[in-house]
Amino acid sequence: MIDNFSRRILAWKVAETFNPIATAEILLAACKGVANDKPMLLTDGGVENHNGAVDALIDSGLLSRVLAGTEIAFSNSLIESWWRVLKHQWLYLNSLDTVATVRKLVAFYVQEHNTRLPHAAFRGQTPDEMYFGTGTDVPGALAAVCHEARQARAEANRKRTCSVCELLTAGIN
Repeated sequence: MIDNFSRRILAWKVAETFNPIATAEILLAACKGVANDKPMLLTDGGVENHNGAVDALIDSGLLSRVLAGTEIAFSNSLIESWWRVLKHQWLYLNSLDTVATVRKLVAFYVQEHNTRLPHAAFRGQTPDEMYFGTGTDVPGALAAVCHEARQARAEANRKRTCSVCELLTAGIN
């Protein structure tokens, strides 16, 4: 479950078998910390999002559900993209020999994603910094460091010469 504003992973679960009821459990866990009175669940048409357990949760009034690309123009591409990166840039690089190993790897990646991996859309802030509003100084600090690094690199490049350039410069003088 991802927050569409901050891209923070709010809740997740690795199950040993496909179990549509797990989605309801994840939704309940994600809703516990959400400040919004009635969060909106943006889903695709998969059975994990449309089943008796999730329907009962929606009917309880805890959250509302909209179908991506049908009821609204938005898509659920943020979570789909996150899953693709998780799989191809992390999980598939490791041995996935047990469910416990997969849980451990996902737990690590979720922690890194939320707390350490800066996002370009947030000008260097992490999903946690966006979600909790604690990274407002990050874009300015990064811009200052970037400016200093560019100046240092330009200065170093101006001082650098190669043997051909030294010969040409010596011949001109």
